[in-house]
Amino acid sequence: MQEAVSPAGENITGLILSGGGARAAYQVGVLAAIADLLPNGACNPFPVIVGTSAGAINAVGLACGALHFCQAVRRLQDVWQNFHTHKVYRSDWPGVLRQAGRFMAHSLLGLGGAAPVALLDSSPLAELLRKELDFSGIHAAVRQRQLRAVAVTAFGYESSQAMTFYQGRGNIDPWFRHRRVGVPTRLDLSHLLASAAIPLIFPPVKINREYFGDGAVRQSAPISPALHLGANRVLVVGVSGNASPQQAQSVPDIGPAHGQLPSLAQIGGHMLNSTFIDNLESDIEMLERLNYLGRLIPPHLHPRGLGLKPVDVLVIAPSQPLDVIAARHRRELPRSLSLFLRGPGATKHSGAGVLSYLLFEPGYCNELIELGYQDAMAQKQRLIEFLGLSQLTACGEPALSK
Repeated sequence: MQEAVSPAGENITGLILSGGGARAAYQVGVLAAIADLLPNGACNPFPVIVGTSAGAINAVGLACGALHFCQAVRRLQDVWQNFHTHKVYRSDWPGVLRQAGRFMAHSLLGLGGAAPVALLDSSPLAELLRKELDFSGIHAAVRQRQLRAVAVTAFGYESSQAMTFYQGRGNIDPWFRHRRVGVPTRLDLSHLLASAAIPLIFPPVKINREYFGDGAVRQSAPISPALHLGANRVLVVGVSGNASPQQAQSVPDIGPAHGQLPSLAQIGGHMLNSTFIDNLESDIEMLERLNYLGRLIPPHLHPRGLGLKPVDVLVIAPSQPLDVIAARHRRELPRSLSLFLRGPGATKHSGAGVLSYLLFEPGYCNELIELGYQDAMAQKQRLIEFLGLSQLTACGEPALSK
């Protein structure tokens, strides 16, 4: 998995932003903390930026403004702090009823032709991204060597490949692995919409001759694209809210099960978690094992091609369960969506897992942003050391020794 192509002796930091719908607001809080830790006028501290699903939107937002990193973070923060569900998908009565009718007619009765349909209409998201993003900023950042590469991953429904579309320097070779492909391209709106198209919830997006959906589907190695693009250390911002082994020791037992039949939303929440969270956590665990093995073997004895050179990893993940936070804000959901999701049980506490991915409302998003900020600041010293912030002055120039 560790296939970094960075120049010898050069530290190249990769930023990994995972998927998770509205949960990605947490990432913005972490980025805001990093921006506050940077010196005034500092440039982008992440030469490699990789995102999946909603994380792809944050990743490309950063890349578009990489020449002015802190401003790019503030712009992301402003968008997420003022989010409303209707800016992401149709939440008005006509929109919800029309999309639900199309979904039922097409998926259950086979009517309506071959038009891609899903439970929700995500056309408002396309309009928002078209207004907020200037993709020419990526080319400018690459040209001025403030960005090595940015990548987003989408899943091809016909090829069954997790396809990483990347834009960066010309010396980065594409890669071909089992169900994982890297394709150089000029990123545009379609790549973001495809990467964020949660299966069955948002419609797939056609790129060239194939329809693509959320990149977290069958992405068995979420960290791998950053290593292919040259990163030799990675900052991973997760959205799981799962307790760490240390935290788990202090969490009290849940108690005996009550034998209640799970709701459709509860089942869906577990399926979404397995799509967006489990692969990332497994990949981090695998990387840590390879790092341990690599340190046991002297560098001159490393077998070629096995990728045993250690990769530094720093993970920042929610210190609180995000579904619990979503449950507190479930009344913010628009009335049309609340009625639509009541039947499957998404508006109940047990179905808050699904809600945590779909609740694009200010109260919920702002609490996640604040949580991300606090969690990042709790690791302030580790972040400063990991990113080498104490050695930076304006625009990333090395500090002069006295």
